[in-house]
Amino acid sequence: MTLLIAGDIGGTKTILRLVQAQSPTQIVSLFEAKYPSAGYPDLVPIVEQFLKEAAVALGPIVNIERACFGIAGPVVKNTSNVTNLGWKLQGDRLAQELHIPKVSLINDFAAVGYGVLGLQDQDLVTLNVGESEAEAPIAVIGAGTGLGQGFLIHGPSGYQVFSSEGGHADFAPRTELEFQLSRYLMAKFGVDRLSVERVVSGQGVVSIYQFLRDRGTAKECPEVSQAIHQWESEMGLPAKTIDPGAVIGAAALEQGDPLCLQTLEMFIEAYGAEAGNLALKLLPNGGLYIAGGIAAKLLPLIEEGLFMKAFLHKGRMRSLLEAVPVHLILNPQVGLLGSAVCGLR
Repeated sequence: MTLLIAGDIGGTKTILRLVQAQSPTQIVSLFEAKYPSAGYPDLVPIVEQFLKEAAVALGPIVNIERACFGIAGPVVKNTSNVTNLGWKLQGDRLAQELHIPKVSLINDFAAVGYGVLGLQDQDLVTLNVGESEAEAPIAVIGAGTGLGQGFLIHGPSGYQVFSSEGGHADFAPRTELEFQLSRYLMAKFGVDRLSVERVVSGQGVVSIYQFLRDRGTAKECPEVSQAIHQWESEMGLPAKTIDPGAVIGAAALEQGDPLCLQTLEMFIEAYGAEAGNLALKLLPNGGLYIAGGIAAKLLPLIEEGLFMKAFLHKGRMRSLLEAVPVHLILNPQVGLLGSAVCGLR
């Protein structure tokens, strides 16, 4: 058994977990704690405090062999500059100061990719059974603050995880309404091209709502209108009091608000279409996994079939995508799990 620390390092919070691991599917959590990232000058004092708290709860902690931290930002040669915190993290320095033999830093979406390898049946909802193939490529897509995309390729030592910047590829409108949305957003943001992340992300949900609202598609709910206008008035402020995506989602799912429902339906269709694009490029018969916090929250609408209808709407290539297993990840800590899996490896 390997004793290691897994971490999810974000601009707002840092989550650390002490685990014992034998294999990607045999990981036991011993202790977990959450810390406000901005309250510390570096990751080292957070880990030191975490180990003190773990020792109080579990007794003396000895022989930690490894640590792996998923970082919300780019990681190059085991180094990451967490710009919104002013941290410069280097795996070798962390290993020396924390007295842990091996410390690895990985991108947070790469951590999600590793997390796929440790998921259990209860962590997933299957949208398409497909025809799973052992050692075939695996794709991961996840809409949240942005749009993450990555993939896993099997090699001699098992699956290797690769992140990508696929979320910044061009948005490809498929209908007249989507073409109108594209023109609306290019004018709104003052750009001459539109990335898919502008539509398939948390910000994309709000942008679609604003587009449908401004074209008078349906009457705006007063409560939602007030929340959205307040959020719009807070643009540029360091802290906002409103989460507009959550407001839109709640109004759609709990109140059946027509404008919010149309917003989410348009979002889900665009999400499914982009997932299908990723699947065409990789042919991931090992599975396509939908991560990110948004999909799980919209599960009732996704299960109605709009996502898979758009996913499969690829003309002559439909039969290829029908063979791809598609799973939605319910586990909100899949990235933390992935840090443990990566650390074990």
